[in-house]
Amino acid sequence: MRLHKLMGLGITAILLAGMAVAQPPKTKKQSWSGVVTDSMCGAKHMMSDAAECTRACVSKGSSYALLVGDTVYTLKGHESEVDKLAGKKATVTGTAEGNTIQVATVKGS
Repeated sequence: MRLHKLMGLGITAILLAGMAVAQPPKTKKQSWSGVVTDSMCGAKHMMSDAAECTRACVSKGSSYALLVGDTVYTLKGHESEVDKLAGKKATVTGTAEGNTIQVATVKGS
């Protein structure tokens, strides 16, 4: 009986240790400056007005994005604030995972 309890505790300890290792590291907030666009058009809009094109694409399912140099970052969160800056320069603060930024704050530049 004691052996079963000890084995059970040992397996539980191993599983908990494995879960602690498997946790992704916390990402720290960073800031990016660029132009608010959409994830479909990026730097090359179909319409002559970048803000109008961005909003049209977003209304059809595209996501807001931030064009920083040649890199397009998809923006998640604060959509109403981002919408006001469509086609304009902005600074976004948040956390990134790959090319997706979880927006904490956004302001015009």
